[in-house]
Amino acid sequence: MQQDILNRYIFDEMHVRGELVQLNKTYQQILENHEYPVGVQALIGELLAATCLLTATLKLEGEIAVQIQGDGPVGYISVNGNNNQEMRAIARMREETNATGLKDLIGKGNMVITIRPNVGEPYQGVVALEKDNLADCLSHYFEVSEQIPTKLWLFIDTETKQAAGKLIQLLPDGDDKAKQHADYEHLYQITNTLKQEEALSLNAEDLLYRLYHQEKVRLFEPQAVTYKCSCSEEKCLNAIAQIEPSELKSILAEQGNVSITCDYCATTYSFDENGLVQFLDDTKH
Repeated sequence: MQQDILNRYIFDEMHVRGELVQLNKTYQQILENHEYPVGVQALIGELLAATCLLTATLKLEGEIAVQIQGDGPVGYISVNGNNNQEMRAIARMREETNATGLKDLIGKGNMVITIRPNVGEPYQGVVALEKDNLADCLSHYFEVSEQIPTKLWLFIDTETKQAAGKLIQLLPDGDDKAKQHADYEHLYQITNTLKQEEALSLNAEDLLYRLYHQEKVRLFEPQAVTYKCSCSEEKCLNAIAQIEPSELKSILAEQGNVSITCDYCATTYSFDENGLVQFLDDTKH
C-alpha cells in the first residue's frame, strides 16, 4: 500500500469525482503516545481517514476540526488538520471500556465540523450521530449540509495500524440531472464491492483499475498526509502569560518549574524561573 497518500480522481464522462486516502505511519504516530483501547483506536482511525477525505473536498486553504462527542464511555474524539493534510488527533474517555463501534463508544451525540479558512469567516456544521457508523454519518452530513450526493467507505486494521478511506461525490455540473444521478448510482454500486483487504493493501492505481477498469478515470497528483502537532514553546508561554504572577511564583516555589503537556502528542514543555522572568514582574499587571 502507498503510505500516507491522498489521491483525487475524476470520471471524465460521468460527472462524478472520487478520493482515496491510505494511512499507516500518520495513524501510528497519532496512537503511539496514548494507551487507547482497541475500539477507540479504530474509531480514531476512521475519523482520521474521514477528515482527510473531507478536507480534500473543501478546496480552500485553512484548517478543519472534526469532532464527535456524546454521552457514552468516550466523551469526544477530535481530528484537526489543514489543506496540507497535516493531521493530529485526540480522544478523551470518561471510563475504561472494551466496547467497539460508534454507538457503543460515543452513545447519543453529534458530529461538529469546524472550518477556519485562512481568508474569510469560519464555518461550523453540526449533524446528529443517527447512523450506525461514522461513514454513514458523514454521508448524511453531505446530504443535509451540502446537499450533494456523497458516499464514504472507511477501513481499519488495528493490528497493523492501517486506515483507509474512499469517497465518491456527484458533480452537479450539467443539465441532464437524470444521467448524473444514474452515473453516480452506477459508480456507487461498483465502489461498494471494495473489500477492506484491497483498500489497505493495493496502491491507488491498482485499486482504481480493479474497480473501474471499464470507466475513464483521470488520477491527479497525489498529496502526502503527515502527522504534525501544532504545539510549541511559544504557545505554552502565551498560555502561561494568562496566569497571575503571584500564582506563578507559588507554583515555582512548590514545584521548581511550570510544566505544560500537550494532549495531542504528549510533549512536555517545562519552564524554570529564569525562563519565566518576563511574567513574574507584578508591575506588568
